[in-house]
Amino acid sequence: MSAFIADVEASARLAAHARGVSLLVPPIPSEIAIDADGQVLAAVISNLLQNAFKFTHDNSTVTLRVATSAERVLIEVEDECGGFPGGDAKEIVGPFEQRGADRTGLGIGLKFSRWGAEAHGGRLYVRNLPDKGCVFTVDLPRALAHTPATA
Repeated sequence: MSAFIADVEASARLAAHARGVSLLVPPIPSEIAIDADGQVLAAVISNLLQNAFKFTHDNSTVTLRVATSAERVLIEVEDECGGFPGGDAKEIVGPFEQRGADRTGLGIGLKFSRWGAEAHGGRLYVRNLPDKGCVFTVDLPRALAHTPATA
């Protein structure tokens, strides 16, 4: 998992810089593993990061972190967008939802991210941090010790 996140970070750093935001990625223990299609999961996480870069205020920070429990791996993307502009946070992952002023894109990225998480036995959820930002979490099953993991 740590090598996978390092690869995602490397490709995202340029986009963060282009948007005028910092990307923070705390260290990830090397023993964390999941069973996943690496390309699909990379697209899911990259999409969440691109959205965070798009909506986060200039000169602020987007954080990509991984947390675990005995059975789950949580990949979180936290931004500093100021929080949701209104409405139910759960509705934001529907297709063609675009709530911010920036309407570039098709409005299907979060729906794709949700499908990608669900395809791996997980889920995507979002928390609003009023007047601060949002945290998008990809919650996936942790790989068993004997299972080869691709991500």
